Amino acid sequence: MTSLPQQGAPWSDLEARMRELAQGDANWRDGRTGMYVFNAGEELERVQKAAYAMFSAENGLGPAAFPSLAQMEREVVGSGLSLLNAPPGAAGSMTSGGTDSIFLAIKAARDHARAKRGLSTNLNIVAPHTVHPAFDKACMVMDIELRRISVKGHLADVEAMGAACDANTLMLVGSAPCFPFGLIDPIEELGELAESKGVWLHVDACVGGYIAPFVRMNGANLPPFDFGVPGVWSISADLHKYGYASKGASTVFFRSEGLREFMTFDAGPWPLGRMITPTLSGTRPGGAIAAAWAVMNHLGVDGYREKQRAVTEARAKIEAGVTKLGFQVLGRPQLGIIAFAHPEVDAFQLYAQMYKRGWHTAALVEPHALHLMLSPKHNEVAGQYLADLEASLREFTNEALAPKYAG
Repeated sequence: MTSLPQQGAPWSDLEARMRELAQGDANWRDGRTGMYVFNAGEELERVQKAAYAMFSAENGLGPAAFPSLAQMEREVVGSGLSLLNAPPGAAGSMTSGGTDSIFLAIKAARDHARAKRGLSTNLNIVAPHTVHPAFDKACMVMDIELRRISVKGHLADVEAMGAACDANTLMLVGSAPCFPFGLIDPIEELGELAESKGVWLHVDACVGGYIAPFVRMNGANLPPFDFGVPGVWSISADLHKYGYASKGASTVFFRSEGLREFMTFDAGPWPLGRMITPTLSGTRPGGAIAAAWAVMNHLGVDGYREKQRAVTEARAKIEAGVTKLGFQVLGRPQLGIIAFAHPEVDAFQLYAQMYKRGWHTAALVEPHALHLMLSPKHNEVAGQYLADLEASLREFTNEALAPKYAG
């Protein structure tokens, strides 16, 4: 058991010790990770750190004490709403991450169902099998049944989801994109289903919310997924993913202020009266709010388009390369996630080989496949990744492949 030292150490000693501890961490700055970190370059990293440090002690819980943070949050939320085609009167809040955003959207939908539809017990949510486990976690906490419905071609099966709905269904869910395959569910069809059933539709765009709008601006023909679909009532979108903000920063958006009000917590009374908070957390790190605001204003639309173009170019390189090596790409990814499987070699064997070569990525269980979540940095190292993947593949096949990516 570690105990607190009797005497404190100087920062120089602590810094050296921390750098020593970090020597075993993934080398994400060289583009060796396909998870966890969204590497948009050294310049943006400096902006993140400087803005976070500038407001690291301030607390977003107190907007009267720190109106600067309140103003920055309003501007961040407003920018997100505009990117996602929100109608006049739409509203939102910053949160600590995607799980937090999803939890709050479900809490709002539950309270809305109680107030407007008279539902109270045996509530359920109908979602594709591919939705994030954050939905399971929220349903565990709120005693809601999550009905995961089998997908069709890795996408939400709208007909099957409709058949799974009943009088106690409070929410339908679609992903834009889903995390396992990087594919955007048929949100337009889900919107029509939600409207016909009179239920809430939430779009989990934690991955896609801050990349898809710019990919669309860059010319990609993306399917409708945001508030442009009338049936969409809420959207979750992570700033600390493709918004390139510091962790933890996410956003949750609602079609109207009236819907957002169901998210608010009004606790008490206690000796200090009532405690009204817009999110589950009390203390809200000022650094996360400030860093998100700084990054968004530093990049602007043109900067985001450039970063997201690098991501989609990296995905196109990887897609073309793995196809040449005999892999099958699962679905038709258009954003920054790609999953691919080989007909002869198990993905987990390849994953182990790639890990030995210094790549910290991921692998799917259903089906067995390699998985990459790409950042702008990966556009520089795609060739290196493919060369290592080819070398790993050679460990398990007798086929005398001509080297395609060496050097």
